[in-house]
Amino acid sequence: MNYKEFVGQVQHRLEYAEFGQAVRATRAVLTTLGERLQEGEATDIASPLPMEIDRYLTEAEHGQRFDYQEFLDRVAEREGVDRSDANYHSQQLLAVVADVVPPGNIEKVDGQLPEDFDGLFELIDDPES
Repeated sequence: MNYKEFVGQVQHRLEYAEFGQAVRATRAVLTTLGERLQEGEATDIASPLPMEIDRYLTEAEHGQRFDYQEFLDRVAEREGVDRSDANYHSQQLLAVVADVVPPGNIEKVDGQLPEDFDGLFELIDDPES
């Protein structure tokens, strides 16, 4: 999947009219996820993604310790949305990422994060949601 296809998928899932809105959501979610992950896990999940997207994960200041509420606060601030939209956008983004990244890499990331992050992977675990 190339950059335009990836962001197009995000745009479709989030029902955004503009491509730029989908880019902003992608950057907000993946930069924040990159901050929370250890560098190795961030690289594992980033490597199959388009080059323009993987940098959000790999160029973050890795290994920061914060809970899921802080994750949502950071995403919301970066994207300029409320916490509930940040949660929805994060779940949708991870579902698009999971379409590209091998399941084992997603499982490693899920396993590294505390239980309160389980909601982030909700659409991956249960696509009917």
